[in-house]
Amino acid sequence: MKRSIILCLLLFVVSFAFAGDYVPGDYVWTSPSANSSGSMPCGGGDIGMNVWVEHGDVLFYLSRSGMFDENNTLLKAGRFRLRLSPNPFLRATDFKQILHLKDGSVEIKAGGTTISLWADVYSPMVYVEIKNAKRETVSLSYESWRYKDRLITKAEAQQCSYKWLLPKNCYTQHDSIMPNHSSITFFHDNGQNTVFDYTVHRESLDTVKSLLYNPIGGLVFGGKLLTSDLQYAGTSKGVYASTDCQAWNYQSRHPIKNIVVAIAMHSGQEPVATWQHSVDSMKPDAAKSRERSARWWHDYWQRSFIESDGEAAEIARNYTLFRYMLGCNAYGKWPTKFNGGLFTFDPVYVDSAYRFTPDYRNWGGGTMTAQNQRLVYWPMLKSGDYDMMQSEFGTYLRLLPSAVARTKAYWGHDGACFAEQIENFGLPNPAEYGSKRPVWFDNGVEYNTWLEYTWDTVLEFCQMILDAHNYGGIDITKYEPLINESVHFFDAHYRYLAQHRGIKELDGNGKFILYPASGCETYKMAYNPSSTIAALKTVLRTWGKDSLMLSHIPDIPLRVIKGDTCIAPAVTWERIQNVETPQLYPVFPWRIYGLGHSGLNIGRNTYLKDPVAVNNNSYVGWKQYNIWAACLGLTDEAARLTKQKLHSGPYRFPAFWEKGYDWAPDHNRGSSAMIGLQEMLLQESDDGHLLFFPAWPKTWNVHFRLHASNNRVVEAVMRDGQINIIRR
Repeated sequence: MKRSIILCLLLFVVSFAFAGDYVPGDYVWTSPSANSSGSMPCGGGDIGMNVWVEHGDVLFYLSRSGMFDENNTLLKAGRFRLRLSPNPFLRATDFKQILHLKDGSVEIKAGGTTISLWADVYSPMVYVEIKNAKRETVSLSYESWRYKDRLITKAEAQQCSYKWLLPKNCYTQHDSIMPNHSSITFFHDNGQNTVFDYTVHRESLDTVKSLLYNPIGGLVFGGKLLTSDLQYAGTSKGVYASTDCQAWNYQSRHPIKNIVVAIAMHSGQEPVATWQHSVDSMKPDAAKSRERSARWWHDYWQRSFIESDGEAAEIARNYTLFRYMLGCNAYGKWPTKFNGGLFTFDPVYVDSAYRFTPDYRNWGGGTMTAQNQRLVYWPMLKSGDYDMMQSEFGTYLRLLPSAVARTKAYWGHDGACFAEQIENFGLPNPAEYGSKRPVWFDNGVEYNTWLEYTWDTVLEFCQMILDAHNYGGIDITKYEPLINESVHFFDAHYRYLAQHRGIKELDGNGKFILYPASGCETYKMAYNPSSTIAALKTVLRTWGKDSLMLSHIPDIPLRVIKGDTCIAPAVTWERIQNVETPQLYPVFPWRIYGLGHSGLNIGRNTYLKDPVAVNNNSYVGWKQYNIWAACLGLTDEAARLTKQKLHSGPYRFPAFWEKGYDWAPDHNRGSSAMIGLQEMLLQESDDGHLLFFPAWPKTWNVHFRLHASNNRVVEAVMRDGQINIIRR
């Protein structure tokens, strides 16, 4: 195993190239895989595939952003199995499976056969191109576990929005699968009655239902396999991993040398007949698709990169591999999910007790847990991927009318309240909303020990929008209502709460009384939590459009620990519930304390001496200690944690990390690792001055290109402790 890891590193590393085109190295395997957990990611646009070779068969799962079913499970389109006869991949001595990062394709080679797979970046099409040195019989199967209705058990209900409130006899409905002589159409039709309707009624919002955004009612999605060289050969039954399936089989009429197969994807809320006509109108053009998609990936890699050799080679490589995975959903209507993105695989290979279908993942498909989703998008600022951030920004913008409507319905005041466990239709997850709510309890608050009063994560997305404008100059006019309504919810709501407690809306210093509130999910029933105060201060200062509200924001609470001043989690709190460390949020994401900012020592004291902060220190999952250490200039600590974060995961593909707190491959671990690595290399002071290598070990060689505020693209090299600034 160690030898194969070293070989992959050697195959991946490219020599440092100064200003000019950056070409990432290939990532190569020289043997087939055991199962889907040994798959390789491939994708583009808003499509992801898990590709692997098993027992001589080439298999791939096909996923697309936004394929949410009636229960809000994020479904896969299906599994494809390709087999050649005679089979070049059985007992091959020259086997290679290559991820060509430079053009976003996967290539599988052996015995004179080359199979290439890629997704078109600009249209929802997937191509499989087969080239044989001699004629081969080609068999291709579409395999589906949704050939029948599948009862969802209580154990697997985490895959959907019902969770522990799963209704009796709740099914994942079967797909419609229609083969003909040279193609097959497969689609899922949600119908009109979905978990959206259940949630609206449960959360007492029937009176404003017409105002709420409903993306899953009537949604139809799926695809069509297109090929003129294969003919239908009937069905067969089988089992893969722990799930039974049915296969629709196609075979070449005679042995052939070359063949191209296309799969057209579609989703929408129009009638099925219109959907089918739309799919039929797609005109596959493999050569054009490959050329234009390769050009997109080339430009993508020119935006930014981090490359290294020696001690930092593995972390730089895995940073690049994970950034590739994020690029596969560059233009999805829906953001990359924190709990596996487009690249989940059979759950039995994550946990042997999870003998569920390939659609399973913990924490749901349509549930956009805000604390987790934010981490996926913060690193895109410094990597210059502002276009990719639109998926997350656009989601919150679509949810804004629902957030405004529920705020008005519950409390009668203005503003937009966004929950933490938020559904893709803008309401709190129905299970997390609370299963045993007293009749007297505030309908607008989740009756949930972790989530009550946890409302401030939306401010991170507001700040990202403002930063994307500052970094890349994107036009954010359409997002200004989102920022305005999100910020002013806190003004309206905490005045509202104060009015219901007594006569005064503000405290004796003319400041808001943020109570009850919450320091993330950890410090509950908090009074003036530092994470919320830092969020409001930073967003309002950056936005610059409400100095009056800014003047009402209280100061960040401080406390003394062992003689040193530290950031307090809040002025007071009733209990500690989780393992987050919100007292360090004023360091990141809010950048009030840290290198180049005021109160560096206060931030360091908090990191090093706060007993909860010390106890929670970890690299696992969404933990942010690597980021905070870098922002505080704690080089040794940042290096230690970043090496742990970006160490290759337990699965064959190095950037497939274990489930952590969420699901595998853990995108929270990858994205928080990206942020920390970027912060080790480049930071900014309050006045915009660039800080090069602020937490980077002098013994680590590195070459990076990253983005900074005011449309700056920065490139620098450190080799043998010597710094060369190429451009700033």
